[in-house]
Amino acid sequence: MTTRTPNSKLRGLVAESGLTYASLAGAVRAVADECGAALRTNKSSVAHWVAGMPPAGDTSRYLAVALSRRLGRLLTPADLGLAEPKEDDSIGLALGTDPIDALLPMWRTELDRRTFLANSAYSVATAALPLSYVEEAAERTAAARSGHVAGKAEVAAVRDMVRVFSEMDERHGGQHGRSALVQYLNDEVAPLCRARFRTEENRQHLLSAASRGVHLLGWKCYDAGQQGLAQRYYLQSYRLAVESGITGHDGFVMRTMAMQGLKLRRVEHCLGLAETGLNRAKGKVDAQTESLFRVVYAHTLAKAQQGQAALAEARRARALLEADPGDEVPFWALAWGPPAASVLSRNAKVFETLGDHRAAAEQYGRAATARPEGTYARIVALDLVAAAEMQLKRGQIEQACETWGRALDHMDGVRSVRTRKAVTSMRRDVARFRSRGVRSAAELDERAVDFLAGT
Repeated sequence: MTTRTPNSKLRGLVAESGLTYASLAGAVRAVADECGAALRTNKSSVAHWVAGMPPAGDTSRYLAVALSRRLGRLLTPADLGLAEPKEDDSIGLALGTDPIDALLPMWRTELDRRTFLANSAYSVATAALPLSYVEEAAERTAAARSGHVAGKAEVAAVRDMVRVFSEMDERHGGQHGRSALVQYLNDEVAPLCRARFRTEENRQHLLSAASRGVHLLGWKCYDAGQQGLAQRYYLQSYRLAVESGITGHDGFVMRTMAMQGLKLRRVEHCLGLAETGLNRAKGKVDAQTESLFRVVYAHTLAKAQQGQAALAEARRARALLEADPGDEVPFWALAWGPPAASVLSRNAKVFETLGDHRAAAEQYGRAATARPEGTYARIVALDLVAAAEMQLKRGQIEQACETWGRALDHMDGVRSVRTRKAVTSMRRDVARFRSRGVRSAAELDERAVDFLAGT
């Protein structure tokens, strides 16, 4: 006869909850019912779990939710002694599970300073997941806080906090505030995602705000050069956006995933991601937001060597900006600030891909000046770097050095792997001119050395 070790963690939490075994069994059945599952859990089942027999199937998750509601804090099956935490390198690479269940172990690895996910590779196969993911917005289960009902105030609070983290990110780089963002999402936003809501609209907007926060965390990982981890966060941001049911938000995350693939020169699924994202939004969102979708689609067309189609799509994006803007730009579409600046920057990439360096330099320059002064320091700097690179390709070394100098002005105080790489690349580009005695190149290189030494 097999002897089982009693589950002391579960026994302690059940005692803390004050629930009888019969009452807890009823709470577990109620959670399962909300998820579309019918259980026969009774007080004897709970007694078996406490004695050391693990629940079958998804029951451990229903149990964790039931105790979370009662105790007013977020619990996972592992917290109940029902699973040992494992460093599973597949974490975050699936879309069929509750996104919060996927995100919690990812956040814990970050807070514990473990690196196995941070060092994970970008997966081309994973990039195709949203293309085949056809599940409509799912019913949210559970509340993580006993008696807590979320409404407009909670939605506004999450949006305000994500906005603060976004502004910090763009002014100071992705390495600033990352742990604080993880902590905030883990401690505050995750429980709210499982709260009861005053209205269905409140639920939708809270999940959308959570998706935006996870998207920002993916962007911070991207800025740190951790592309595999960034991809996992984008996948879970996408899952939350789908679940929110907010028109266009899921497509916007697909757009981001297409942008990541383009940057990494892994273009296998980029065209499909950008086109599908556009199809989920066109005619259903305001003109400025639709222009964001169209210009990324234009870039993917250019990378797919469909030049005429790319230019036509880029023109449509510009025309939308010049037209009646329509409704207010939604919160989730402002990830990179004013749409006009983002469209100009991406249009520049279309021209760069097609070999029109003059037009690309002009568009990058316009993008850099299209953002409010004193904001978005990192992205302005990177647009100026790109403009300088286009100028250099046209043989305009003095003009390029001047533009690079302006980029360095904006990098002051920015902690970003991408800005460091941009400056390192710049030094390589001007080395031959410095060796020929070009004064502007020598002065620029001195500034670059000082910058790299201080970051």
